[in-house]
Amino acid sequence: MHPNDILDSWHCGQGHWNTVSSGDWNDWRWQMQNRLSKKGQMEEFISISDDESAGLSIAKDKLMVSVTPHFFNLIDPVDLNCPIRKQVIPNKSEGVTESWEDTDPVGEESSMVTPGLVHRYPDRVLFLVTDRCGSYCRYCTRSRLVSNAQGYGFHPNFENCLEYIRSNTSIRDVLLSGGDPLLLSDQKISYLLSELASISHVEFVRIGSRLPIFLPQRITPSLLKSLRSHPNLWMSIHVNHPKECTKELKDACHQLASNGIPLGNQSVLLKGVNDDAKTMKSLIHRLLIMKVKPYYLYQCDLVPGSSHLRTSVTKGIEIIRELRGSTTGYAIPQFVIDAPGGGGKIPINPNYVEKSDNGLWILKNFEGKTFEYPSD
Repeated sequence: MHPNDILDSWHCGQGHWNTVSSGDWNDWRWQMQNRLSKKGQMEEFISISDDESAGLSIAKDKLMVSVTPHFFNLIDPVDLNCPIRKQVIPNKSEGVTESWEDTDPVGEESSMVTPGLVHRYPDRVLFLVTDRCGSYCRYCTRSRLVSNAQGYGFHPNFENCLEYIRSNTSIRDVLLSGGDPLLLSDQKISYLLSELASISHVEFVRIGSRLPIFLPQRITPSLLKSLRSHPNLWMSIHVNHPKECTKELKDACHQLASNGIPLGNQSVLLKGVNDDAKTMKSLIHRLLIMKVKPYYLYQCDLVPGSSHLRTSVTKGIEIIRELRGSTTGYAIPQFVIDAPGGGGKIPINPNYVEKSDNGLWILKNFEGKTFEYPSD
């Protein structure tokens, strides 16, 4: 909230890399080539705890560690509870798997009709186009696949996926995800979007990407030109904490919006990162400043080794309840659980209905006051 969320307080600049030329720093390929993945690289800039050191040693068999310089700049060098650090630097707790956790926590494999294409809902498909990301989130739903640390061997055949979409006229919505689709070359992105644009029953296409947050330098004029290959493209980005809202990200989002791409945000509720109403309110206000609609707040999926990052469902409901009435309704995301085993997204809301009785709905507002409304 004002004044904490005014642009003057947002991170900007090269930070630890202030001696690097601006040409290199603003080149997204340089950012990818200079990602930090080893303990020694990180310790040049921040302190690494014993728990994190243990986490780094087990990550090679679970999920690759890799952080872009842009995002690494947001880590507090000494605070072990830094909300940015918790998301991308592994902890020894990743080695603990609870009995209810699953490598495919939302049941995508059972709905995969051809490698890379998930058809769960009647009118839409999930098109996984790569297993690589700009940085790797420690709670990643697809850690079984992403980075290939677990030997998944992800090899999607784009032509087979496109042919399936062409032959199923019920499909009106295609979500490109991965990994991160924006790591594909401009030419491949343009090809996929052009092919999908040629399918008459596909009404719109969405891209799910965390790359603008990890790598805002990726939003180049050439990429924007490629994104215009589909006439009805939407994009969902993934911001979890206000610190991730840098001036560079704001500029990137404004460029996307100026090119006609509606933007939504999907956050994951994470312990010690964003599991309080004050942090969430700051995040959603910054999102609106960036022209991004807060869309979903996800309960953290049951990914093996993620229990230290999961909050209770009750905590998520409490946050939504606190937000309602204390900020614009346009800013409040929908809290959902992506049901284990393939049940899909289930909305979870505070209960504002006291009862329905004698032809009346008895309702409670955000202040706890009750009101009556006729049921007929």
